[in-house]
Amino acid sequence: MPFPQLQALSEIHGVVSIDETSIDAFLESAHGEAAHAILFFAGDPAQRSETHDVAIILPQLVEAFAGRLRAAIIARAAEEALKSRFNVCVFPSLVVTRGREPLAVLPKVYDWSDYLARIETLLRPDAPLLAAASEPRVQFTFSGREAVE
Repeated sequence: MPFPQLQALSEIHGVVSIDETSIDAFLESAHGEAAHAILFFAGDPAQRSETHDVAIILPQLVEAFAGRLRAAIIARAAEEALKSRFNVCVFPSLVVTRGREPLAVLPKVYDWSDYLARIETLLRPDAPLLAAASEPRVQFTFSGREAVE
């Protein structure tokens, strides 16, 4: 994490860095910890200027939802391996989870009020899980013949 905003996440704000080997342990909240987590998929800050903005916003979100939301940054080397598990297509993205299950992906940067409203809704116990990514389904119909999938 050579970029100052990403370094500040861990050094100043205590946001842990996780990878494929540590993510499940992080998502399993210990007794007394928040069940919800927010995962930061930063991407390459040199190519994506929004990464710096999200790195500044993340600790503010954790503070706004103190005691209800834990944060981690996905190690740059682990992003490719973990992005499909959490339906991340765009960097930077924040993924809100309940336990090991993703609830939503928040790509790029939002207005502060949108972050607050969306995350508040996601922290409700009845918030639906994010639908698993599936392969596109295509059906071809030929005149006078059966459909092929």
